[in-house]
Amino acid sequence: MKIVLVVLAVVLSVASLVVSHFLVRDLKVEEQRKMEIWAEAMRSLNNADETTDLTLVWTVLNSNNTIPVVVLDSEGFVRDYRNMEVGSSYGAALDTLVLHRAQSMRQAGRVVRINLGASDYMEICYADSLILRRLAWWPYVQLGVVLIFVVVAIFALLSSKKAEQNKVWVGLSKETAHQLGTPISSLMAWHEVLRETYPDDELLPEMGKDVQRLQRIAERFSKIGSQPEPKPENLNDVLAGVVQYISRRASNRITISCQLPEEPLIAPVSAPLFEWVIENLCKNAIDAMVPPAPDQREEGKGSITIIAREEPDCISVEVSDTGKGIPKNRFSSVFTPGYTTKERGWGLGLSLAKRIVEEYHNGRIFVKNSELGKGTTFRVELKKH
Repeated sequence: MKIVLVVLAVVLSVASLVVSHFLVRDLKVEEQRKMEIWAEAMRSLNNADETTDLTLVWTVLNSNNTIPVVVLDSEGFVRDYRNMEVGSSYGAALDTLVLHRAQSMRQAGRVVRINLGASDYMEICYADSLILRRLAWWPYVQLGVVLIFVVVAIFALLSSKKAEQNKVWVGLSKETAHQLGTPISSLMAWHEVLRETYPDDELLPEMGKDVQRLQRIAERFSKIGSQPEPKPENLNDVLAGVVQYISRRASNRITISCQLPEEPLIAPVSAPLFEWVIENLCKNAIDAMVPPAPDQREEGKGSITIIAREEPDCISVEVSDTGKGIPKNRFSSVFTPGYTTKERGWGLGLSLAKRIVEEYHNGRIFVKNSELGKGTTFRVELKKH
């Protein structure tokens, strides 16, 4: 549809310019003929005597009500002018102004010379009529209108498509949360049964944490599509929880460290959603670690560093890794839905992270820097209040 609209706009614009060009050209030729006839009428008037019938001459001269014309004598003085857009406020400088415009007409080649005999002559200088000038500009006005129409139409289509996609994602997320609800409740019940039956089992606490984790994931999915209410949270606790969870489930070849300020770092966030953002960044960092050999599927060796600090205008969280890096021309593309470098990836993690940060927290997320073969740093900025 966008291609059809663009092609239609181009065709209409070209057709308008071509038609207007031919109309302007034909009107110029017609006005030139009128000026030649008008010049002949001036010569007849100048050569007339008492017996000459000037009725037709005056009719021709008075019929010109649109074309600006200036009559100059052989010495270059203004003898007469018509249809000139000049006011009476110029006073003594009026003739100078008219003469200047006549010279401009002459330089443009819009002049008809009338020989009156011997070395005497008159020059009829003329310009395009107001209608012709307006018609010359009209195709550009049409072009502007067509371009505005195309831009509005494309914007409407993109907005409609984006709204439709948002509805699909929201519906899919809520349905996922709904479907997860029943098995998670069952797992929680079985975990309680096992805990009562085997109170000394060392694995049950970890199982309980994973069940709680599933519950939080379902809660995150259920929040998509609704506007969460951020409340003041201590980011130190939120980030520490994320690091603890990711560290226990990442390879021992990867070290994860967190540099937090000693004072509580308070920011208005939705804790479940913001945890999701940091987890996505950490998981992408883990996937970006280069394996020991190209043919090995195990995770590579490297480190992830999370740095949180309070700055004068925001609270920043930076997630840095020592992975394979991102090309500079891909800094913006990594947040596009569907973009992924993994064989089994959907390309939605960073897209959802961007939406959570920008739409739900009024913040920013971007690639601060990256160098191929050395690593990448993502930066999240949150407002203080």
